[in-house]
Amino acid sequence: MGCGAGSIAIPLAQAGHPVIAADFSPAMLGTLDAGIEYYGLEDRITPLELAWDDDWGLVGPVAKAADVAFASRSVTTTDLKGALAKLDRTARRRCAVTMVANSSPRYDLHLMNAIGASVTCSNGFVYAFNILIQMGALPQVTYFESPRRDTFDSLEAGVADFSRMLEHGNEDKVDRLRDYIAQHMIENPHAGEPGSKGVPQGRYMLDHIRKVRWAFIAWEPVSESRS
Repeated sequence: MGCGAGSIAIPLAQAGHPVIAADFSPAMLGTLDAGIEYYGLEDRITPLELAWDDDWGLVGPVAKAADVAFASRSVTTTDLKGALAKLDRTARRRCAVTMVANSSPRYDLHLMNAIGASVTCSNGFVYAFNILIQMGALPQVTYFESPRRDTFDSLEAGVADFSRMLEHGNEDKVDRLRDYIAQHMIENPHAGEPGSKGVPQGRYMLDHIRKVRWAFIAWEPVSESRS
């Protein structure tokens, strides 16, 4: 669920697994379709336009349609309990979600702390764990960190890029942000190479690696099996 352009669905299909790849975005599914055609996976991946808030009983996979149902960094809904229940309903053997376990991936926590900006950390993974306990599941949690490098071509380009983080009362920290970037920007040895989103990397980067902490929560389904 929340397959995006297929960063997980395509490797799973290439490994021989049939995959139902669901996403609410037609644009993402269009990119996925292109990947399916490119790799010749038409017989392995079934794209499905589906949102968390849809009635899965009408437009989602049938109950117990898959051995494993999971959402990797894509649980974006105001009804977390309902979302977890939908995954649980879909899986025969295993469910899993990956949720952020500190600040939003949009923020560089190291930078924000250095310039005295406030950051709200996410507790969604804690709520998910508690909800699963209430559902009767026995969730297992593993934490891991993913590194990110933000690159840019000039000081002002870096300030413009990182300024997106200065919200919710931090808008007055632009001058501190500029000073920090000026002091910590270094040459990027991989400038011009493809970046994480396919865009060429910029000439500069900061002298620290931005790390995002994630919680991987897995459980055995507790909903009744399809008869």
